[in-house]
Amino acid sequence: MQKRHKDRFSYFQEQVITTKKHVIPFVSEYIDFGENTSVLEIGCGEGGNLKPFVELKCKVVGIDMNANKIKNANVFFEQDVKENNIQFIQKDIYDADDLDQFDFIFLRDVLEHIHNQERFINYVVKFLKPNGFLFLGFPPFQNPFGGHQQICKSKVLALTPYYHNLPTGLYRRILKWFGESDYQIENLIEVKQTGITIERFYKIVGNSPFEIIKQTFYLINPNYQIKFGLKPRVIWKPLSKIPYLRNYIITTNYFLLKKRN
Repeated sequence: MQKRHKDRFSYFQEQVITTKKHVIPFVSEYIDFGENTSVLEIGCGEGGNLKPFVELKCKVVGIDMNANKIKNANVFFEQDVKENNIQFIQKDIYDADDLDQFDFIFLRDVLEHIHNQERFINYVVKFLKPNGFLFLGFPPFQNPFGGHQQICKSKVLALTPYYHNLPTGLYRRILKWFGESDYQIENLIEVKQTGITIERFYKIVGNSPFEIIKQTFYLINPNYQIKFGLKPRVIWKPLSKIPYLRNYIITTNYFLLKKRN
């Protein structure tokens, strides 16, 4: 197995464990996952987040624009794809008008990469059953590594927190000074453009057909347990209520939404 493929499989396993240990328990008081439950992941990548739902016998679909990731997903789930336990679709969600409606739709670490999140939230409702639920997990952009700088080639940049909050022009120059490629710089600038705050998310939901029925703010992202051996920790509640400041401290948010009555 090539190193790149091994790296992707390692990330796949991280997704499996985090979803099984944290995402499903977060929503399980509202949804009884089983063979009568349909699940859609938007921005599924290689599908690691979907494996626990396959194991629960749900009807599972993953959609992603990236052809290479869908190719990997079909390799990782080769037997399940053959047995029709899961389906992967390589398509932009805005071009997926033929999709059914689902009991549960979720995105984890995807919303912060989507342009025009207002349009997306108002659009995705068409794929949700009347009594269905939407899960969204995303990091506030201002948090220590909310710029995704950990993907930088430079170890100094990869390990330095908060500098992604600098003005775009200065941020771009720093990335250039440390030798990041033009392609990588544009990727990181795009993350800066699409990054989302908690306050903005509340505003988007308030102007959508959804309402928030559950939320949890993490000081230590549950995914860090697999990556770094750190125990997940919910942020101290008074801190979570301080607008703007909380975006610099919270490493991820879990939200569960449903359609308004």
